[in-house]
Amino acid sequence: MTDTSPVVAALIIGRGGSSLKNKNILPVHGIPLLQWTAAAARRSKYVTRFYTSSDDDAILETAAVAGYTPIRRPPELASATAQSTDAVLHALDFMEAEAPVDIVIVQHANVGTISEEIIDDCIEMLIADPSLTAVVPSHEQSEYHPMRAKGVDADGIMRPFVPLDGTVSANRQDLPVAYFFDHSIWAIRAATARDPNGQPPWPCMGQRIKPYVTEGCLDVHSMEDLATTEAWIDAHGIPRPDFTLI
Repeated sequence: MTDTSPVVAALIIGRGGSSLKNKNILPVHGIPLLQWTAAAARRSKYVTRFYTSSDDDAILETAAVAGYTPIRRPPELASATAQSTDAVLHALDFMEAEAPVDIVIVQHANVGTISEEIIDDCIEMLIADPSLTAVVPSHEQSEYHPMRAKGVDADGIMRPFVPLDGTVSANRQDLPVAYFFDHSIWAIRAATARDPNGQPPWPCMGQRIKPYVTEGCLDVHSMEDLATTEAWIDAHGIPRPDFTLI
């Protein structure tokens, strides 16, 4: 890193309410789930500032162990219908009031399947191409391709969810590649995060989003997901979080 390196901040986002109680801080190999993603950011070559946005004391306190500054999320941004982009922009206002930020690594508190290599690769892609507004880990999932998706009309009959012209092949390999966001992290450029014309449903990513292709990650929504997260961590040799030197 040099004096001209961008200022990179990590931001863990997570609400207290969930169908799986306290999922963001449930133990994974005996360590709270969100501390696995926090540790990956701590090991990054680029991230120098660390924040957590939540309405939940336990989440804020657990992230604080990893050196993450708490940002108390207002009630209107903590409901089940609140939009994640609004929470990110609220946190960005807080961060920029302290000091300028160039890149924000948005981390999801319920995802432990992340490494510093993924974080740093996404940052380096943003640095290498100033025209990009975001780099997001994404995976191909042809089985759930949008050209194969169906909706249900008023009569209860299935129709193509996306209007289609002409014939669509039944063979997955014939369809154009479709990517889906992992939602492990988003690497977003702060200067374009407030673009009102950013791609929905996460406009804070801006208009020029590049995929960082992965095999997918795991959002924890059940106790079984915790076990699968542990298996991923073991398979990828992820070191145990250690915040003693903070």
